[in-house]
Amino acid sequence: VQLVESGGGSVSAGETLRLSCEISGHYASPYCMGWFRQTPGKEREGVAGIDSDGVAAYSDSVKGRFTISKDNHKAALLLQMNSLKPEDTGMYYCASLSRPCLGDVTNTLIPGEYPTWGQGTQVTVS
Repeated sequence: VQLVESGGGSVSAGETLRLSCEISGHYASPYCMGWFRQTPGKEREGVAGIDSDGVAAYSDSVKGRFTISKDNHKAALLLQMNSLKPEDTGMYYCASLSRPCLGDVTNTLIPGEYPTWGQGTQVTVS
């Protein structure tokens, strides 16, 4: 599986962005997927995750503003980001796991669960 993110950019606070993660290879394989962000000097943190049943989990900082979804027709993972804040600034990565998610859906927010990552797309909110 290969992952390629797109959709990042520079926006003002309150605006929206929609990130896309194109999935190539064996699309039927990813069971769990997630969006993560990282800023310089900080650890990568889970933003949103989704399991094979379509159940989603979100970090407290984005709950109610971000929505994760899968576009099975286009083989993509999406992240709709509304009401963006300056603290949402960072490099956003998507990740996938080619086996069933273990435990609670909140495990989809744990970076260590994922062996496959995209190259990232930058989001800057001012």
